[in-house]
Amino acid sequence: MKLFFITLLLFSNGYLFAQSNCLTEKNLLQTDLDWEQALLKADTAFLNGLLAKDFVWVHNHASLIDSKSDVLKRAAAQLANGSDNTRSRISDEVKVFIFGNTAVVNGYTMVDRGPKPTKYNFMRTYTEVEGKCYLLSNHTMAIPDDE
Repeated sequence: MKLFFITLLLFSNGYLFAQSNCLTEKNLLQTDLDWEQALLKADTAFLNGLLAKDFVWVHNHASLIDSKSDVLKRAAAQLANGSDNTRSRISDEVKVFIFGNTAVVNGYTMVDRGPKPTKYNFMRTYTEVEGKCYLLSNHTMAIPDDE
């Protein structure tokens, strides 16, 4: 009987640990949607909590490289100005790849800044540290209209 309770306790703790793992496909898909909405709404609190200390965002052909502080400054400026010209950010064909405590989320985002939306391919790297997921890096590339 004692062995049964020990086994049950170990199974329960393992189950709870598995449930607290932020690197699940479902959680990463939601977190990635939340990232897009945080950019749209300039949600500095969310961005500050999500971005790793050494976060890096590489834009089109390294034409711009942002750090965590760059992203937060841009969001704060957006809030101070009332908004920016981005109307929507819609993700599509999003895939999740998980390996250990690291995951890659890859897909497309249609960003509407008018007059014509721009489609971007993105690849974001998330990592789990002590049960919390952080966005470590983001690489975005605009897709030319003729492709």
